[in-house]
Amino acid sequence: MAPVVLVREAVAAAAAAVTELVGDQAADWDRAGRLPEDVVRKLGAAGQLTAQIPSAYGGPGWSSADSGEFTAHVGSLCSSLRSVMTSGGMAAWTVERLGDPAQAADLLPRLASGDTAAVAFSEPRAGSDLSAIETTVTVDGDTLVLTGRKKWVTAAEYADLLLVVARMGEEGAVVVVPRTAPGVRLRRVADPLGCRAAGHADLRLDEVRLPLSSLLGGGRQPLSLLVTTALAYGRISVAWGCVGILRACVAAAVEHAGSRHQFGRPLAQHQLVARHLADLWTAEQIATRACEYASRRWDENAADLGTAIVLAKYVSAGHAARGAAAAVQVLASAGARDGHVVARAYRDAKLMEIIEGSNEVCQLILADHALSRR
Repeated sequence: MAPVVLVREAVAAAAAAVTELVGDQAADWDRAGRLPEDVVRKLGAAGQLTAQIPSAYGGPGWSSADSGEFTAHVGSLCSSLRSVMTSGGMAAWTVERLGDPAQAADLLPRLASGDTAAVAFSEPRAGSDLSAIETTVTVDGDTLVLTGRKKWVTAAEYADLLLVVARMGEEGAVVVVPRTAPGVRLRRVADPLGCRAAGHADLRLDEVRLPLSSLLGGGRQPLSLLVTTALAYGRISVAWGCVGILRACVAAAVEHAGSRHQFGRPLAQHQLVARHLADLWTAEQIATRACEYASRRWDENAADLGTAIVLAKYVSAGHAARGAAAAVQVLASAGARDGHVVARAYRDAKLMEIIEGSNEVCQLILADHALSRR
């Protein structure tokens, strides 16, 4: 049996396991604003929060394509849980790309076997413009001193480790911070619009002192490199999560339109409703193809990888937001209530148009790419 077949079987088994684990609880988790700790830990221990960590470090070693399909499946069940996966994967990818061999040998096996992590980018004055980051890290003898504030750190409430992007002189650095370190203070983001159980938190760092080994790769890297490294993983993971949102919306809309009768016939036989179903299915297909292409370029380490990822994120997020709105329209009052899958999708998908590079930022990047081809 070829290794690729074994991986596909592992992905299918993982998808079945997470389906059973989530069951019908996603709506309750969303309303409560919290994922059960044992669910997060169980997925972490199975390596499913960080599925692309290489097998040499104890991870599943899945390709971007296989990890993406699994991400879409989790996203179809619970976008909050998918967000925690995205955060863990971003952290692992950042360690793999920027850490020295000793750091990779220490941190990646931990992340592959259950430790959870989140990546802290945004600040009160640094959202889309991450060059405006003000959090600083300095060296004081044999220790680091980290000071600053971060906003909207996804999965921070569940994280054992926080990867904090900071300034180091005129350059940048990523600092690995235990969540329980003295000087680290978390404040939960109250009532977020979407992914309400994803553990979003604001972070305050008051002269947090850490060993020099906490600095990935020794620090003093270009800030743009640090940001784009982690965002590359985050964007493609969010894009695949949007495919999952669309699949959930297609399933809910088709089921409702096929069984609900109005004016003596199923809703699906009314042409304007059928148009919504056609557009929804088309949106899911387009988003899937964009993500498949981006994952293929990732696995090939292709030169146009960055553009393919931004395209996938932009296309998928936009289609997910419009598709979720169409699904709510089809279900009408049946879906317009807190806890329903399409109502949850409607809120979650809108958030996807903002995080990991807003639609407008993606448009600017894609416009620059188009201009460069003149």
